[in-house]
Amino acid sequence: MKSAVTLLVLGLATATLPACGGGQPAGSPAPVAATSDTPAGRTPPPTGDPSARAGLGTAKPSATPAAAAFRAGNPAGHAAVPAEARAVDTSRPTRTVGTGTPASCTSAAVVKAVAAGGIITFDCGPAPVTITMKATAKVVNSHGPRVVLDGGGKVTLSGGGQRRILYQNTCDQAQGWTTSHCQNQDHPQLTVQNLTFADGNSTGDRTEGGGGGAIFVRGGRLKVVNTRFVDNRCDRTGPDLGGAALRVLSQHDNKPVYVVNSTFTGGVCANGAATSSIGVSWTVLNSVFRDNRAVGSGANPARSGSPGGGSGGAIYCDGNEFTVRIAGTIIEDNTANEGGGAIFFVSNNRTGTMKIETSTLRRNPSKGFETQGFPGIFFLGAHPPTVSNSRVTR
Repeated sequence: MKSAVTLLVLGLATATLPACGGGQPAGSPAPVAATSDTPAGRTPPPTGDPSARAGLGTAKPSATPAAAAFRAGNPAGHAAVPAEARAVDTSRPTRTVGTGTPASCTSAAVVKAVAAGGIITFDCGPAPVTITMKATAKVVNSHGPRVVLDGGGKVTLSGGGQRRILYQNTCDQAQGWTTSHCQNQDHPQLTVQNLTFADGNSTGDRTEGGGGGAIFVRGGRLKVVNTRFVDNRCDRTGPDLGGAALRVLSQHDNKPVYVVNSTFTGGVCANGAATSSIGVSWTVLNSVFRDNRAVGSGANPARSGSPGGGSGGAIYCDGNEFTVRIAGTIIEDNTANEGGGAIFFVSNNRTGTMKIETSTLRRNPSKGFETQGFPGIFFLGAHPPTVSNSRVTR
């Protein structure tokens, strides 16, 4: 994942970047018009590691219990959502966190429920609540095979700025090996929906390369529906780690991670200040990425004398065979110290593809480099990104 490649970059600034790649130099794709007349709508306005012991962490009512109804994603996005990408029916939960009061919704209860698996809902009373996690909730690989967390639009899981919130890893022996090919198995299938993940922080945890301030997933499947990610963090330096909100590796048969009607704001990490992956495909529908910052410096591989990082202000994708589809989505006001203020996409063997449909990408400065004709994007793949009915502007 870290062999050096010299990338010829055209964009706001012209620079030569040694990037993660397959060992062959390649230039930026030829300029392609990336602007059309149909804009998408706009929305209104570590120390803790996965082995930390469980604590109580009583839930607290949100500061504004009479706040407006929970809303995530881009309400003006109208991309069709396939059946498998929709929310899971949780009307008959396997288990429930809480017994009707905020005090009954604890970190320990969340940790226990996630370890047990199944469909998990919350009963914390009528007002929105925040559960500050005293330990990372970890999926046990033999439980499930589905693990669903549904907050009903009233629950925030907070890392308290101290720890990652949720962890799944099919290759972590501590969570149990269930197949002989942990890197490619169809379970557990993790879904998070109608939740907020706030103040997660994986800084200092370099397991599997680090990253994943709110959620780390390796193996099985991940789906995110109607969920908000707010002010999450991971390490500020490093050439290839990332994902202040989501870090995802090794999805079953390279099936996509679905992100639907979800919002990512305020993330800070070395790379991929919202999402980061290696060798993983994504389908992002009717979502919003705003005010996320890739703050590393030195790119990937790290320039001599630098710690590395700084790419993918919102989205960071690396690896070989993978695809990215973004539809009905707004990506705005994200920044990268190096490449791809909105999106960093490098397919090392040049097989990867990206489609941008009915979306708006704007004000995503790349302070180091980007691909000519695609403001806010650095792209190396099979052919230039396909952009339709979208605006990709400075």
